[in-house]
Order: sequence, then C-alpha cells, then structure tokens
Amino acid sequence: MENPRLKEEYNNRIKTTLKEEFGYKNVMQIPKLQKIVISKGVGAAVADKKLIEYAVDELTMISGQKALATISKKDIAAFKLRKGMPIGAKVTLRGIKMYEFLDRLVTASLPRVRDFKGIKATGFDGRGNYTLGVTEQIIFPEINIDKINKISGMDITFVTSANTDKEAKSLLHELGLPFKKN
Repeated sequence: MENPRLKEEYNNRIKTTLKEEFGYKNVMQIPKLQKIVISKGVGAAVADKKLIEYAVDELTMISGQKALATISKKDIAAFKLRKGMPIGAKVTLRGIKMYEFLDRLVTASLPRVRDFKGIKATGFDGRGNYTLGVTEQIIFPEINIDKINKISGMDITFVTSANTDKEAKSLLHELGLPFKKN
C-alpha cells in the first residue's frame, strides 16, 4: 500500500517549508500531525440508547475506523445522568487513516459546507492543538442523507507536536486546512 498524498507532501515539501519559516536546527523539531480525534456528544442518549449506536455508526463511516462509545465519569442529577452511562462517541485516527481522513476533509467535505469562507483560526488551545467544530454531519460524502435520523455536529481535534499555536497553524495551513483571512 502506498503512502497517502498528504503524507508524501508533508515529507517532501512541508517539512522544508516549516524548517525555513521557523529556523529549526534539528529535523526532529519540525512539528507533525500526531493524531486526529473525531468526537460527538449525544446528550439525548440519556433517554434513548439507540442514539449512541447511530453516532458510533456515523463516526465509523466517516473515519473508516471503528468508533467507540464514550461513557460519563460522574453523576449529574440535573441532566438525569448516571456514572457509566454512554453519552457520546469518538474515534482516534493515526498514521495512514489520519492522512486519508484529512485529505477527504479538506478536498471533499469542507467545500460542501453552505456559505463556506474558511475555518476560524480561534480554535487553538495554546499548546499547538486545533479543534474544529462541524455543525452538520451531512457534509461528509460517506453519510447518506436519507438514512440519518437527526442532523448533529461533531468536533474534530488535530493533535500536533508543535510547541506554539503559530507553528501549529502554519503546519495545518500547509496540510491544506483553509483558514479564514483576517
């Protein structure tokens, strides 16, 4: 199996671009994408357990890798929530699947968002990680619009080895994420 297009591009072009831009002395300092975590909270699952299965199936279709149900860590009486109840779904992508998902996200899914002008550059956490909120799961071509029961969103977190938000933004921009121009 050959390397994904984005991984080839990272190794051949992006590494040298980042090295020149930030003046790294060692190749191991160059930031890289470590993993992509796609997560989805399903608050209504407290009442209906089937919703968790739908969320897991959707994330599995979108990512091409089996998703897991996430469970609550504590009781919250106001939300009728008990410790150990399933309340969401997540999938962590690494390696080849991660690059292939990123490629599909940038080339096929984000352009399908209505009135799309780029993604906000405010989702950085200060440690070089970026979280992007998607409001509708139907932007992914893998989702059949006739088979969904409820339009819902999800969070996509890009975990990088960058030390600063500036380095991470530069890396993600080079990988093809369309940030808004200020």
